[in-house]
Amino acid sequence: MMSLFASRKLWWLVAVVGVIWFANLEYRTLIKPDEGRYAEIPREMVASGDWVTPRLNNLKYFEKPPLQYWATAAAYTVFGEHQWTSRLWAGLTGFAGIFLVWFAGSRLFGRETAGFAAVLLSGSMLYVMMSHINTLDMGVTFFITLGIFSLLLGQSATDVRQRRNWMLLAWAGMALAVLSKGLMGIILPGTAVFIYCLVQRDFTVLKRMHWLAGISVFLLITAPWFYLVMKANPEFFGRFFIYEHYTRFTTKDLGRYQPWYYFVPVLLAGMLPWTVLMIDAVLRAVFGAKAPMLAGERPFNAARFLLVWAVFIYCFFSISGSKLPSYLLPMFPALVLLMGQRLVQMRERVLFWQVSPIVPVAIAFLVLALNVDRFADTPTQIALYPEYRPWLVAASLMLLLSQLSGMALLWRNKKWPAVLVLSLGTLLSVQLGVSGYNTLAGERSAKHIAEAIRAEVKPDIPFYSVLTYEQTLPFYLQRTFTLVQFQDEMDFGIKQEPERWIPTLDDFLPVWEAQAEALAIMPLYAYPQLQQMAESASGKKLAMKIIFQDGQYIVVKKI
Repeated sequence: MMSLFASRKLWWLVAVVGVIWFANLEYRTLIKPDEGRYAEIPREMVASGDWVTPRLNNLKYFEKPPLQYWATAAAYTVFGEHQWTSRLWAGLTGFAGIFLVWFAGSRLFGRETAGFAAVLLSGSMLYVMMSHINTLDMGVTFFITLGIFSLLLGQSATDVRQRRNWMLLAWAGMALAVLSKGLMGIILPGTAVFIYCLVQRDFTVLKRMHWLAGISVFLLITAPWFYLVMKANPEFFGRFFIYEHYTRFTTKDLGRYQPWYYFVPVLLAGMLPWTVLMIDAVLRAVFGAKAPMLAGERPFNAARFLLVWAVFIYCFFSISGSKLPSYLLPMFPALVLLMGQRLVQMRERVLFWQVSPIVPVAIAFLVLALNVDRFADTPTQIALYPEYRPWLVAASLMLLLSQLSGMALLWRNKKWPAVLVLSLGTLLSVQLGVSGYNTLAGERSAKHIAEAIRAEVKPDIPFYSVLTYEQTLPFYLQRTFTLVQFQDEMDFGIKQEPERWIPTLDDFLPVWEAQAEALAIMPLYAYPQLQQMAESASGKKLAMKIIFQDGQYIVVKKI
C-alpha cells in the first residue's frame, strides 16, 4: 500500500474516482424540494445583484446563511446557470472531504491509516449520495471537519507556532461552517471539546485554544455578513437565531419528527459496505487502552476525540425534534479514520467475514429492484417506476459483484486491492442508482413543464402559483411567481412583504380577470374549484385556457 502512495498509481486512482464522482452532476434533473430551493436562491442573488439578503421566490428567506448560495451564485456567474453548477458546491466539498481525511489522517495516524480512511469514505453510501444532491449538508460537513481536524492537529502539535496556526485554521473552519448552516458550526465542535475534556479529565485542551486570536479570526469571517443582513433586515435576528436555532430543534414544528431510533437504520445503511467494520472500530475505540500519563499530564488523544465527536453527533441529532438522514454526515470523516486505524491492524480473513454480510444485503437490494413497481402509489409512479428498474438492478448487481470480487481478493490475502474494489464498486453502485432516479423526474421535477410552456412565458406577463409552489420550476423558467393562498416555508417572507402574494382564491379571481395577459400553475383539483367559484360569484367561468396538463399540475393562460 505504501508503494501505491509513492507512485503515479495514486494519481491514476484519484483521476478515476474524480471522473466517476463528477460524471453525473449535469445528467440528472433537479428534484424538489431541496435541489430546486438551493438552485433558485443563488439564481435570484445573481439576478437581483443583492448578495446580502437571501430570497426564495423573491421573498426573504432567512433559514440558512449564505456561503453555499454565494459559491453557487459565483459558479452561475462564471459557468452559467446549469444543473451541474447548482450541484457543484456539494460535489466539490464532498470530494475535497476525502482529501481532508487523507491529509489529517496521515499526520495523526500515519499514511497507511489515512489511505484506508480516504478510500473508505469515497465508498460509503450516504456520503457519496449526499455529495451528489444539492443540499447544504455536505458543505457544512466539510467545514466542520476542517475545523475539528485542524483542532486535532493543533492540539497534537508540539511546536508552539504550528499549534497556533492549526488552531487559527480550526477557528476559520468553524466560522465557515457557521456561514454554511448556522450556529451548529461552532456549537457542535465546542460541545464536543468540552465532553472530551470531561471524558479524558484533561482541561489543558482549553488552554491551547488560542482564544483571543481564534475568536478574532472567527468574527472577521462571520461578523460582516451578519452585520449587513441585520442592518438591512431588522427581523433577521428573531427568525434566524431564535426560530432556526432553537424552535426547529426542540419542537416538531417542521414535520420532521422521527422516533429516537430513526438514525439506527440510517447509519447502518449509510455506512455500507463498511457497516460491520464501523461497529468493530467503534467498540475497540470505546474499550481500547487509554493514553498513558506523561509528566503528570495526559497527552491529547486524537482517536478518543474522534470517538467523542461521532457519538455526540449521533446523540445530538437523535434527541433533536428535527431529523433528516443527512444530519449524520459530520460523523463520517471521524468514523473512517477510526476504521482506517482498525484496518491497518486487521487480518484479511477478519475483514472477509466483516464484509460478507453485505452479500445478502446486495441480493435483497436486487430483489427489491426487480419488484420496484410494487411500491408505486400514484398513477405517475405506476408509469415511471418500471423505467427506474433497470438502473436499480444495475446498481444492485454492481454492489454484489464488487462484494464478491473484494471477498475473493481478501481470501487471497490482498487487503489493499480488496478495499479499493469494494469502495469503487459501492461508488459506482450509488452513482448508478442516483443517475437512474432521473427516470422519476416527471414526478419530482418541473423541467418538463418549463420546456412545454417556455414559449408562453414572458418577463412582463404575471405568473401566479395557485395553492402550490413547485420548487424546481422557477429555476428552469428563470423567473419567480406570485403565490396564491399558499405559504409553507415562505410564510415568514410573506409576513414581511405581504404585498407580494394573494391571500385567498376569492382575492385571486378579480386579479386574474383584470389582467390582459397572465399565466398560472395549479394542482389538478384547483382548476375546477376555481371555475366553480367564478360561476357562483359572477355567473361565468374564468377566462382560462389550459396550455399544459400532467398527472399533478395544470398550467393556464388568460384568454
